[in-house]
Amino acid sequence: QVQLVESGGGLVLPGESLRLSCAASGSIFRIKAMGWYRQVPGKQRELVATEAPGGSTNYATSVEGRFTISRDNNENTVYLQMNSLKPEDTAVYYCYTLVQHSPGSRDYAYWGQGTQVTVSS
Repeated sequence: QVQLVESGGGLVLPGESLRLSCAASGSIFRIKAMGWYRQVPGKQRELVATEAPGGSTNYATSVEGRFTISRDNNENTVYLQMNSLKPEDTAVYYCYTLVQHSPGSRDYAYWGQGTQVTVSS
């Protein structure tokens, strides 16, 4: 099992910034990918940003240029720096990771509990 602990959500004004953090712990041999998704009531969960080993990143078009994903591999932690926040960024943000529990094992996906981000004047 893997646990993901998220932090950093909150209420901010449009144009302000927030930094989300997510730390993974538990039975981890190798982390294949870490990232962030978000969801608003009544809509499907959508990708925000992901990072795979080697540093390749993928961003939703709506956040490109404003959000930056980064990882601390030593701490199994992923961050999401969110700048120039807009009201439409309001959502519950979920941390995601894809891990191997042992050499040669298949990949397992895990989700965090979610952290609320609200952008409102």
